[in-house]
Amino acid sequence: MHEEHLAINRRLAAQLRVDSIRCSTSAGSGHPTSSLSAADLMAVLLTGHLRYNWDQPDSPVNDHLIFSKGHASPLLYSMYRAVGVVDEDELINTYRRLGARLAGHPTPTIPWVDVATGSLGQGLPDAVGIALAGKYLDKLPFHVWVLCGDSETAEGSIWEALDKASYYQLGNLTAIVDINRLGQRGPTELQWDVQRYVARVEAFGARAIVIDGHDLAAIDTALRQARSDTDTPTVILARTIKAKGVTELEDKNGWHGLALPPEMAERAISALGGPTHLVIKTLSPTQGHAVPAIKANPGAAVVLPSYELGEKVATRVAFGAAIAALAARPEVVVLDGEVGNSTHAEEFAKVCPERYFEMFIAEQQLVASAVGFAVRGYVPFASTFAVFFSRAFDFIRMAGISQVNIRLVGSHAGVEIGEDGPSQMALEDLAALRAVYGSVILYPADATCAAKLTLTMADTEGIVYLRTTRGAYPVIYPAAEAFPIGGSKLHRAGPEDQVALIGAGVTLHECLSAAEELAKLGIMARVIDAYSVKPIDRAALIEACNVTGSRLVVVEDHYPEGGLGSAVLEALADAPVPALRIAHLAVRGLPTSGKPSELLDAAGISSRHIVTAARELAGRGHSDD
Repeated sequence: MHEEHLAINRRLAAQLRVDSIRCSTSAGSGHPTSSLSAADLMAVLLTGHLRYNWDQPDSPVNDHLIFSKGHASPLLYSMYRAVGVVDEDELINTYRRLGARLAGHPTPTIPWVDVATGSLGQGLPDAVGIALAGKYLDKLPFHVWVLCGDSETAEGSIWEALDKASYYQLGNLTAIVDINRLGQRGPTELQWDVQRYVARVEAFGARAIVIDGHDLAAIDTALRQARSDTDTPTVILARTIKAKGVTELEDKNGWHGLALPPEMAERAISALGGPTHLVIKTLSPTQGHAVPAIKANPGAAVVLPSYELGEKVATRVAFGAAIAALAARPEVVVLDGEVGNSTHAEEFAKVCPERYFEMFIAEQQLVASAVGFAVRGYVPFASTFAVFFSRAFDFIRMAGISQVNIRLVGSHAGVEIGEDGPSQMALEDLAALRAVYGSVILYPADATCAAKLTLTMADTEGIVYLRTTRGAYPVIYPAAEAFPIGGSKLHRAGPEDQVALIGAGVTLHECLSAAEELAKLGIMARVIDAYSVKPIDRAALIEACNVTGSRLVVVEDHYPEGGLGSAVLEALADAPVPALRIAHLAVRGLPTSGKPSELLDAAGISSRHIVTAARELAGRGHSDD
């Protein structure tokens, strides 16, 4: 690095430190000390290595920069000021204020932010998905840079990410770890024991480069080396000092997440040379190959599988056939957690292996990779057993904050799975996924519905979750049937109905059987297939209440909290209907192993329990009525 370049980087690093202090002190909160330690690293990256067109943040050839340590947002936003896309007034006077885009942790409300960060351990996993898309699908020369904190290396997700980055030979990915020794409440696990970091990084197959994180020339050399390797991910282990540049706070515990008081900030800013207005021009993206190798074609013809009425087909099997048909759309990508032969995601791999990515038993990375593919404009479907998405719930939650479009498919849900027992039974998934911002929850009862909803998912924004069943159940819908988001299907309905039976998935079939038995007893019952759990068909529920006097039996293969019953009650909470008279049948005890029919009955959600509940609501609770 020439002296002139060194001088510019010194000035820029000082400006980044000053602006990090100014904006956080003005806001009265933030993480300036975490920003100060990484200022030299980001200054050199910005002046000599990040290739980015700031006027075109959606350019497919731009590098990607992710702050996995999202609490260092003062530094990130100061970088935006340095390149001229955020002005001084916005930085100093809107940071962390109500309604401002410069939030306490970055979100894609800002056009130069790919993903929301702040829940530690997620930026690097998301970056793996972006790098996968770049190397294997886009085939573009952009590089993915990630600033990580040393505290977040205690998260297993960081190592899942490095493992998969190594497995897929992602030389287009570089993690820069800011090893400043101090976490929120004191020293980090490894503090400055850099060689232990090296051992861990290398054990996961990545290349480790150790540097002094305040040596500008060393930083420049390391960043240059990182970009030169096409097959091995790089981790730059930068030994830094927390609060570097503010002598009275350097390497001092107790200042994490605290803004400098005004008097201290004034002294620090003065010592750093005061506010400056240096504007940096970053390198332009590589233009040799500027178009992704894959061009989306959402209008491509997709021939879905069709099934005969009465044919017994598992909805997970129908999903597999439908997702294989969706391979006709070049933007569709499928990821699985080493259970593709059970989820039937492997059907996609058979016809389109180049867009199928195995994440093995690493559900956090499974979801994070889907997020990364979505950032690059692909339509990712991530599948595993429904229960295992619980491991990745925080990643799903953060995907909602990022407002990315990902499709999740969870098979083997509920007690219906049978002998595998309670550890494999997703009985909390509807509640968890319903709570995620922007989520859509779908639960098909037959193969036709499952296939149609799989296609619909591809064009639905948000976090879309499809719950599929293990067992085979009769096809009840013809191939021409439509299943819009927010809809439902009505069976056996009439103006004299005394009760409505509401089910989804496996319990829909139990409701249909119960309706037949009730008809023999002279009790007319309509059946509602609530295949769209969120959004639920409120109009159909209101109609059912008005016809039946609000006598509803809601049946779900799920714990009572937060699932279908909750969705129904929430929809009717302020509805203009008669006083509700609801029987809610759900799994209320801890299940055991057993045959599916035995478990449904033991849980109180089989047809005979539905009949009993409906008779009681209809005032026909005794056998001699």
